Amino acid sequence: MISHSAKIVQQRIGALAKITEEPGRITRTFASPAMRRANELVGAWMRAAGLEVRVDAAFNLLGRWNSTQRGAKTFLLGSHLDTVRDAGKYDGPLGVLTAISAVELLRERGVKLPFNVEVVGFSDEEGVRYQTTYLGSRALAGTLTAADLARIEEKQIVTARRNKNEFFGYAEVHIEQGPVLEKKKIPVGVVTAIAGQSRLRVEFLGVAGHAGTVPMTLRHDALAGAAEFILAVEKCGVLATVGKIEVANGASNVIPGNVSLTLDVRDQNDSRRLAAVKALQIKAQNIAQRRGLRLNWTLVQQTSAVPCDKTLTQIFSQCVAQRGLEVLKLPSGAGHDAVALSAICPVAMLFVRCKGGISHNPAESVKTSDVRVAVEVLADFILRLAKHP
Repeated sequence: MISHSAKIVQQRIGALAKITEEPGRITRTFASPAMRRANELVGAWMRAAGLEVRVDAAFNLLGRWNSTQRGAKTFLLGSHLDTVRDAGKYDGPLGVLTAISAVELLRERGVKLPFNVEVVGFSDEEGVRYQTTYLGSRALAGTLTAADLARIEEKQIVTARRNKNEFFGYAEVHIEQGPVLEKKKIPVGVVTAIAGQSRLRVEFLGVAGHAGTVPMTLRHDALAGAAEFILAVEKCGVLATVGKIEVANGASNVIPGNVSLTLDVRDQNDSRRLAAVKALQIKAQNIAQRRGLRLNWTLVQQTSAVPCDKTLTQIFSQCVAQRGLEVLKLPSGAGHDAVALSAICPVAMLFVRCKGGISHNPAESVKTSDVRVAVEVLADFILRLAKHP
């Protein structure tokens, strides 16, 4: 039966991948028509599993399995249904569909739980539309800020907030997005912590000029300054990325006068991450001063490192060991909705091996046999959680 469930998850992953706002590649952004169609499709699968389904004001899809015990608290399972542009099909949806299958298995077995289970397909983890991550999960957690709301059009999102006392935990299944499990030849791994991250917008402002008339020594080339900074980012000592760069009014015969870029800095150690951000800011200031440029340095979003709950992590470890598998514990360098949920309840994560460690890429690939292990482990996790004092 679990093998059949894994095949269904793979089929559903394929069906969901066809829902996109950009023909020829997978793209689903917050509150888009494609996102709404995805909620309709996944919502139908939730109903088939016996869940009560609704979509909240933040466009999060929620499927609820109510306990027979009055006043029972709720345990959350899930991940996100939005994507980056030109995405792979597993990042996010695997966690939602694995949770649906695990719950369906337990319901078919006639399992009665002392708590409610709610499967969530979050609406915006990637932050593509508004460049601020975890909109869906932070709306549910009630941690959106005034700055967040100033960026977005859908002001009703705040009404998605839930009472934090309602929940006692959250677990998320996700592809590893790295090569460790594949290298170790292990199908799943237990996550210990999620790295903190800083996202910034950096602008170098110079003077636009004619490419054929301004001597090299008299230029205030914003793009040259940005290029020097990008090379410095490579050597900053933590995981740091410039993923986007824009040259205002760019032309082949014009010296760039205005360049903006994104900066993403991550580390499991918050002090080390913040020190790296400060060092890069000083480096950018020095570059700008030496080249006669002005610098705008803007913090867009920042999240602290999140340790996974020891008790929930131990339960996941027991479920993996029960199957005769090595229990590999590893950190996550990527961000996840678990970061936002950690503000209101303990969190845990299970990684699933992905081919080549590739993610945010159409080449994302996961074996059906590994999906089977994930469904099996997650179902067992829920059962063990029910017996835990």
